[in-house]
Amino acid sequence: MQFHPLTVQARTTTPLGPVRLAASPGGLCGLWFEGQRHAPARHWPDAPSHPVLQEAARQLNQYLRGEREGFDLPLDLSGGTPFQQSVWQALRAVPRGAPTSYGALARTLNNPSAVRAVGAAVGRNPVSVVVPCHRVLGADGSLTGYAGGLERKTALLALEAA
Repeated sequence: MQFHPLTVQARTTTPLGPVRLAASPGGLCGLWFEGQRHAPARHWPDAPSHPVLQEAARQLNQYLRGEREGFDLPLDLSGGTPFQQSVWQALRAVPRGAPTSYGALARTLNNPSAVRAVGAAVGRNPVSVVVPCHRVLGADGSLTGYAGGLERKTALLALEAA
């Protein structure tokens, strides 16, 4: 994953635990829960007063408290490959309260044989929650891997079902 050289970061506390946010000149480019798999080891300059990071923290906390149903943030998903970016854009179209499967997501991309590649791209989603990778379930409806942890995935799905 490539990040813009002018990327900055901030941390916030949420009902689901501490979160690190990152923003580039193009918008929010990272949202990782503490201890999340695939979070970059790289750290950028702290910029807690950066407007995109402040707004992302505000909207995320509102969302997790059930006070907001979606996000209105500029996103920079350019750090992924073209395939990853297509998966992340498809994730943005998965409606709240209507989980999908990896296979269905692959079919949405007109690439039904790419289930594993779709799963890998979902797992590398750099903007967790805002790009709702938690809405993807196994083919049998089971909770499958979530880089932020299955407890968080369960909590997010329960919040959205309410």
